[in-house]
Amino acid sequence: MTAEQPVPDVRTPRAPLGSSPQHLLATLLGEYLDSADADLPSAAVIAMLREFGVTEPSARAALSRLVKRGLIATRGDTRPPVYHLTPTAIARHRSRMRHFLTFGAQPPPWTGDWVLVSYSIPSAGQAARHVVRRALAGLGFVGLYDSVWIRPGVDAAPVRAELAALLHSVVGARWSVLHARFDEEAGPHGPAAAYDLAGLAAGYAAFVARFAPLRAAARRGAVDPATALVARTSAMDSWRRFADTDPDLPAHLLPQPWPRGQARETFLDVHSRLGALARSRLIEVTAPHWPDAARWITHFDAPDDPTRPEPAGGPRGVARRPR
Repeated sequence: MTAEQPVPDVRTPRAPLGSSPQHLLATLLGEYLDSADADLPSAAVIAMLREFGVTEPSARAALSRLVKRGLIATRGDTRPPVYHLTPTAIARHRSRMRHFLTFGAQPPPWTGDWVLVSYSIPSAGQAARHVVRRALAGLGFVGLYDSVWIRPGVDAAPVRAELAALLHSVVGARWSVLHARFDEEAGPHGPAAAYDLAGLAAGYAAFVARFAPLRAAARRGAVDPATALVARTSAMDSWRRFADTDPDLPAHLLPQPWPRGQARETFLDVHSRLGALARSRLIEVTAPHWPDAARWITHFDAPDDPTRPEPAGGPRGVARRPR
């Protein structure tokens, strides 16, 4: 394979699977911008998203939605509009990138503690029941039994506040939040049985198989910048789903061998080796609309200190060489 030959299964589909233009734009801004001082013309955003097959109307709609969410804001009242990331968005992006790039680096400290939620909602509250289940899943809980949900750890404050907000007006609803320990954690009636660990392991194995050709090509220097941008974004989009859904259980509760380590190595290798190439492609496509693109476009890289991922290139320094 040469730089002129695209890596198989990377360019098609061009946009990461499951990504809306809004989600894709948030990913790109989080990965490649790290300053609220950067003035980002709308034409540059349209050029970015065009690399992923997003049309101009869809790109403008994505911009509008991110403004409504408070992730970006307009600078002044110029026409065409100029945008900038909000300080809140910068803080959120840095926190999220830290989570994605450090996830799986070290086994979590384990105390055997779980947060357990039990609730009862009258039959007339069927809609509320669905809302509660979605909220619990979003907070990392999994159903152990009907109306009994658990998650590892000790922090019960978020779920306590969420349940109070959702159920305080539901007549007859009751709920409890408890701290629990299980006598048989790994047994068929223990908490590990509530998770689809076989499905998660299969997902990790599929991730490794999907990105193995790209990883090999990146190591040979056989990936062109346009492919690097789309492929690196696709890898991040896939990896972030693991980082957001894997309960990060201790080793004694996991099937062995557990494939997350190999998947993490694959992701970090692709992400690090293609970072500078992806950045150069973004600069190339946005510079005609944004003369300051090279000054502001950056990219995050896996850190030497796993607790402090930093952007590389752009206003904060020179990109590090891939390891």
